[in-house]
Amino acid sequence: MASTTRNPAARVFTPEAGAVPFPGYQLVRLRGRGGFATVWESTSPSGELIALKFMSTQSANVAAKEIRSLQSIQALDHPNLTRIIQVWSMPGQIVIGMELGDASMFDLMLLYHHDLGQHIDTVKLFGFMCQVAQSLDFLNARQHTAEGRLVGYQHADVKPNNLLLFGDVVKLADYGLSATTSGGNTPCPRQGTAEYAAPEVFHGYLTESSDQFSLAVTYYLLRTGAFPYPPPPAPGAPKKSHVRPAPDLSLLPEPERPVVGRALAAIPINRFPTCGDFVAGLMAANGLAVPGGLAIPRRKGASGTVQVADAAAREATVTVR
Repeated sequence: MASTTRNPAARVFTPEAGAVPFPGYQLVRLRGRGGFATVWESTSPSGELIALKFMSTQSANVAAKEIRSLQSIQALDHPNLTRIIQVWSMPGQIVIGMELGDASMFDLMLLYHHDLGQHIDTVKLFGFMCQVAQSLDFLNARQHTAEGRLVGYQHADVKPNNLLLFGDVVKLADYGLSATTSGGNTPCPRQGTAEYAAPEVFHGYLTESSDQFSLAVTYYLLRTGAFPYPPPPAPGAPKKSHVRPAPDLSLLPEPERPVVGRALAAIPINRFPTCGDFVAGLMAANGLAVPGGLAIPRRKGASGTVQVADAAAREATVTVR
């Protein structure tokens, strides 16, 4: 089982190529950079290359809370969740060791645009979307135990950059902003990427369908190469007063517009019951039959189980190197 350790060193570590943050781990190259973190490819004691994410923290109390959240996610087992190998605490940082993907869905989109001059193949995109939906519905369902109660998790930062490709499998990654939910609204003091965030996030809380909204924005970008909304407020600008206009879905085929529009509903209760229902609606709008082995996930309450969809995922065969 993955473990969490504290680095006793008091110095502030600066990630750079060739640096050794922990015995047996050496940084190879930068793989990604965000507002609060950097991700590095690294060697490991086992000999395999892994990803190390260096995430800044505001205080020891905040770090402890984030580590507890990561520990609870470490215990979850799903084929479409990126595996957390280990978590360390350093002065001013949390470091998360994860399995290393080939590329992200954002990388794949750029490959299609720049090398092939087209958007991602529709059938392959739906195959990937089915896999993402199953990971989110597994994560979101109130079937996990945390601190003695049944909870769901909102990932809170669903976007193409956090959907990693491992051959023909896509896995949800980056759980640094994840929050437990048990119904109603959940405060979210740290917001994810504003372009993908649900309206309620701008007001400081998550709902049980906030991830679905972000998945719909993600789908629109992967499908069309554009965002359905104008740019959000700049960093540092007031966000609670921000009201998005209705989404511009004109770049989508007409049958898809009401499906995506429902997932992008400003009022959370008006969205689909699950991400699986959203993706099934997209497939139906394109005249694609839901595969026989595809069970659309349904929440059955706090004590129920969730079936997941995996048949359509077998259609996805793109490998990015």
